[in-house]
Amino acid sequence: MENKKDFIKGLKQAWRDEMLSAHNYRALAEREKNPQKKNILIRMAEAEERHAETWANRLHQFDIQTDKFSESITERFRRWILLKSDSEVAAKMLEAGESQADKLYDVLLNNAQSETDKSSILEAQKEEHVHSKVLEEFSHPSTSHLPQSRLEKILGREKWHVQAGGWIGQAIYGVNDGLGAAFGVVSGVAGATGANSEFILLSGFAALVASALSMGSGAYLATKSEREVYEAEIQKEKREIEENPQEELEEMELFYQLKGFTEEEAKAMTKKLAEQPDHLLTTLAHEELGLSEKTFPNQWKAATSATISTAIGAAVPVIPFIFFSGMEGLIISFIVSTLAHFVVGASKVVVTGRSWLKSGTEMTLVGLGEAAVTYAIGLLIAPALG
Repeated sequence: MENKKDFIKGLKQAWRDEMLSAHNYRALAEREKNPQKKNILIRMAEAEERHAETWANRLHQFDIQTDKFSESITERFRRWILLKSDSEVAAKMLEAGESQADKLYDVLLNNAQSETDKSSILEAQKEEHVHSKVLEEFSHPSTSHLPQSRLEKILGREKWHVQAGGWIGQAIYGVNDGLGAAFGVVSGVAGATGANSEFILLSGFAALVASALSMGSGAYLATKSEREVYEAEIQKEKREIEENPQEELEEMELFYQLKGFTEEEAKAMTKKLAEQPDHLLTTLAHEELGLSEKTFPNQWKAATSATISTAIGAAVPVIPFIFFSGMEGLIISFIVSTLAHFVVGASKVVVTGRSWLKSGTEMTLVGLGEAAVTYAIGLLIAPALG
């Protein structure tokens, strides 16, 4: 009985929320000058009105009549703010409303009184998801007309360009981490032991192995997890296409219209995509979720790159102590490590595009600061070690 009571209460709230959303979309449509966006807002308003009618009819089956919809003073004030805001801010405000509707539908699903109710709720929830994605496009307008955007597309097609997530970028950051960690360990142990070569070699190689394995396993797990999330989302999108292909095609049309295509062009492009289900699937995943299989490197390659590069970086401060001992070894290690910090920092320009001099100097200063701190800590604990 309590379940039914909660379901009816949820239906009343859903009816009111859908009516309010429809009013908001229509008000924005009247203000919108872009014909494509105007048409999309009207279609979204019509969808909200359909949902409201569904919930009103269901309430009638419980002998509950819905009153004529009227807005509160607070809702009218929010509408006024909505209309005074620019399109991007207004879209973000409406997107928050769609998220609340999604949560309400989750509650309704738990209290659904029949399979028909569940089906209606899931259908409405899917459309709310589409609206959220469309509003997200509104709030993050496409910049494809900008020269920078066009350049990025060209660079994306030219495979020889280094991408930040590629193995070269990972290798640079691996050397960076290994060098920083080992330099700190070597400095600290040198300060604590009076530059005892045996202790420094032992701790340095321990840091080398630990850092390399840690970075390698971290890169493997992170890359594997990203791919698993991608595959799960692709499967979810595939089910949506199979269960409700018309809705997914309509969603694709809306995305194309938001990118500046006319309604006819969007329909034609979507129709062409529909003839190639696999292409439609990957395109939807990219447009909705920003996912592309090309963005995920092979986990084994990532792990190998991270492990080897970290080991190389960590070996730099340690190797001088194989050939030299005491303060002589420490001074040589300090010089070599400082130069290595600059080279690694300058190498980041391949990934970041920053000034090589500025990046190299910054990396050097950070490395020197780290070495000074750990050496000082080593000196402080030296008396305790005798």
